[in-house]
Amino acid sequence: MRRDIEKNLGIKAYDIYGLTELSGPGVAFECEEQRGMHINEDHFIAEIINPETGEVLPVGEKGELVFTSLDKEAFPLLRYRTRDICVLSREKCSCGRTFIRMTKPLGRSDDMMIIRGVNVFPSQIEAVLLNNGYAPNYQIIVDRVNNTDTFDINVEMKEEDFSDIPTNITNKEKALQGAMKTMLGINPKIHLVVPKSIERSEGKAVRVIDKRKRLGINV
Repeated sequence: MRRDIEKNLGIKAYDIYGLTELSGPGVAFECEEQRGMHINEDHFIAEIINPETGEVLPVGEKGELVFTSLDKEAFPLLRYRTRDICVLSREKCSCGRTFIRMTKPLGRSDDMMIIRGVNVFPSQIEAVLLNNGYAPNYQIIVDRVNNTDTFDINVEMKEEDFSDIPTNITNKEKALQGAMKTMLGINPKIHLVVPKSIERSEGKAVRVIDKRKRLGINV
């Protein structure tokens, strides 16, 4: 997505990370290397924890990002859980800055689904769609049938790729299913649907329909 923005607008696009609770934008920023965002450690202490146990993880491990504010007075925050999943790195950056770097958020701990024993984040599905030329217009439907999780993903085709030939659609579904299995480790059932057929909402799009929750199943 960033490559498309840069190509079409003739600019270089940089990621900036921030939270309203901390200070808004500017908590972390990319340098010209675009290999992660440098966290302003003179203002914030960053940690990575196991989102389930709260255990602090070593630098380089993937987990939930936690911040402590060093100079906020009216609204100080101690070990604030962002719910964002990422990785911190102390690897030397060629730009010369020594602030610790964070990856782009890889997902959110409160968005995580456990399907057939595997942790699945919607952001992983978006990454596969973008890497395979699809727009990120999709919907995940999870259910449980005969004590086994079912995992379906409806994906909108682009107008220019839409075809009435069933064989073409089936082949594209199989290819996308293979890419999803490589990323997720489990096989979803892919359904390519006509453009603009997935319901839009006025707020955030409803990406996940987890019917197991209606059955009282802990997910």
